[in-house]
Amino acid sequence: MVKTIKKAGCNVLLIQKSILRDAVTDLSLHFLSKVKILVVKEIERDEVEFLCKSLGCKPIADIESFTADKLGTADVVEEVSEDGAKYVRVTGIAHPTPSADKAPPVKTTAKDTISRSSSSLAVTTPATGDRTVSLVVRGSNHLVLEEAERSIHDALCVTRCLVKKPSLICGGGASEIELSVRLRELALKQSSVTGYCMAAFAEAIETIPFTLAENAGLSPINIVTELRNLHAEGHKNAGINVKRGLAVKDMWKESESQLVVQPLLVSTSAIELSAETVRMILKIDDLVAAR
Repeated sequence: MVKTIKKAGCNVLLIQKSILRDAVTDLSLHFLSKVKILVVKEIERDEVEFLCKSLGCKPIADIESFTADKLGTADVVEEVSEDGAKYVRVTGIAHPTPSADKAPPVKTTAKDTISRSSSSLAVTTPATGDRTVSLVVRGSNHLVLEEAERSIHDALCVTRCLVKKPSLICGGGASEIELSVRLRELALKQSSVTGYCMAAFAEAIETIPFTLAENAGLSPINIVTELRNLHAEGHKNAGINVKRGLAVKDMWKESESQLVVQPLLVSTSAIELSAETVRMILKIDDLVAAR
């Protein structure tokens, strides 16, 4: 196995973390060290795709498919220690140019974090040809790290939503209340059981501004009732200003520090998924208890 890896021209081996047993043994590390192959182990499964995109390589599950065409190319792979934290840094990564297959590869500099037990935020700016960017998150404990990671993930999701559908709407429950009010008006015009379904759906949508007001320490009943009246009067952008603790007539006219907007895709996706879930539940005729 070691000879096959060496024959392919590999001198740095990244090994995914195994959940059943150790991914490598001391004996295998010894033989790999003798042929001068650097081993970076305990790679998390959710990081494999990111590493493959960053390094320009492909994941290999079987030793028989370990060939040179699946390997990436870089100038330096080194272990760096900063402020007591260690991580592996890869520089001089060669990415193939997308325009021509025979063109020489583009050399870029990228930093890839293998260990995230660090503490402050460092961002590597992508150079020409880079397809990924690494964020080194540092914090005093795991709770700070997890909170920072969640915040970064939320920001990336917002950016992704705006790229897919570049539209913003008022936040603070404005869109949900407007939809609820219009659905109630439409439900009154229905002569069949459809009207009851529309009214129930409109009431369910009001859960979002109700919960928002409740979490802000406001009176949810008073706030939602006031928003209903404002939207019935034609104030389509009326929503909850959590900082001021009241319902405002136009969220767009709030100051920049208190302006609350959200991507349109967030609201449309929530409504579509909730409607699909209800339809799926309604299709269930019976439940069979089994052990």
